[in-house]
Amino acid sequence: MSPISSPLTPAMAPRKTSGLVKFARRLKREPGLLCGLAVMALLLVVVVAPGLFTAQSPYTINIDDALQPPSDAHLFGTDDTGRDVFARVIYGARVTLLICAGSLLIAALIGGLVGALSGFFGGWVDQILGRIVDVVLSFPPIILGVIITGVLGPATSNLILALSIIHIPMFFRIARSGALGEAGKTYVEAARCVGLNEITVLYRHVLRNVLPLVLVQYMVLFPLVLQIQAALGFLGLGVQPPTPDWGAILQQGKDTILLAPWISLFPGIAVLITAFALMLTGRALQRSSDRR
Repeated sequence: MSPISSPLTPAMAPRKTSGLVKFARRLKREPGLLCGLAVMALLLVVVVAPGLFTAQSPYTINIDDALQPPSDAHLFGTDDTGRDVFARVIYGARVTLLICAGSLLIAALIGGLVGALSGFFGGWVDQILGRIVDVVLSFPPIILGVIITGVLGPATSNLILALSIIHIPMFFRIARSGALGEAGKTYVEAARCVGLNEITVLYRHVLRNVLPLVLVQYMVLFPLVLQIQAALGFLGLGVQPPTPDWGAILQQGKDTILLAPWISLFPGIAVLITAFALMLTGRALQRSSDRR
């Protein structure tokens, strides 16, 4: 009679699933996340190495080729000065996405840190900061962006400042909410009991639990930042010519929209596809965060 194997033998022990396998299974369950990540990966290559996609310069002017429709020579046609629209869209991706990523990073750092401080310490500090945030949030984002860039003037630095100010309150609120939830937990009280001061408790314990919320919010807000950036560029308050930028190309093409619709069509499609891919990825991360 064969011996009965122990339930603790290696053959019966459960196998650990690697993180890569779990991620692959999740991508299989969520095709939207897979699509979003694929587009984002392509955009990353475009931003890092735009020369891989076109040999044309986004700045070269050739009046003889002005307003040429899409063809083999110019995939997206040319604008009113003969510049290749495909090259301007490709190189404009770097300018547009870096502005959005940089301004949102500034907003996340300032809003996340100040929000965590406000939620953790509470009291009069929380009340004052909360009222300031409420004032900023009372303005529609695009209107506030127009006010800031209109007063300071159309420039890339002013555009980044405007986009940062618009989104600081949103990071403030999510970080404040997370810090409020963490401040009353047992591990925070235990850290205080062993003699750690408030700043140390906030830095070592609370912030690391608030950080994932801020990162998810970063991805969720990115499509909104992209749309506002493109809108300000379309109004002439963003990146100024001749620098290629999706919003600026849209603004340039509005005067010839009936004669040469391709000038505005292709950067508009680029904004739409990018925002949609970022939205799919951000929503997937948000659902994953809510399940934890």
